[in-house]
Amino acid sequence: MLVDKEKTNRWLATQLGKDPATVSKWCTNTAQPSLETMMQIAKLLEVNMNELVRFEALPEILPPDENKIGTEEQ
Repeated sequence: MLVDKEKTNRWLATQLGKDPATVSKWCTNTAQPSLETMMQIAKLLEVNMNELVRFEALPEILPPDENKIGTEEQ
């Protein structure tokens, strides 16, 4: 996204008051910013927050095993 907007990690770090190493971790998906920070990034880049998230990278969500529901001891 930064490349598309012709911005650098350092620019984003400066705008957010964050360490460039922190922004680098976000860009390499080693760490994730808070929801509040994501909102700030979206505003700075003038994009929708959905554009910052790669939903195709999410693991598949499986339905709960119906055989296990209600069988746990309390």
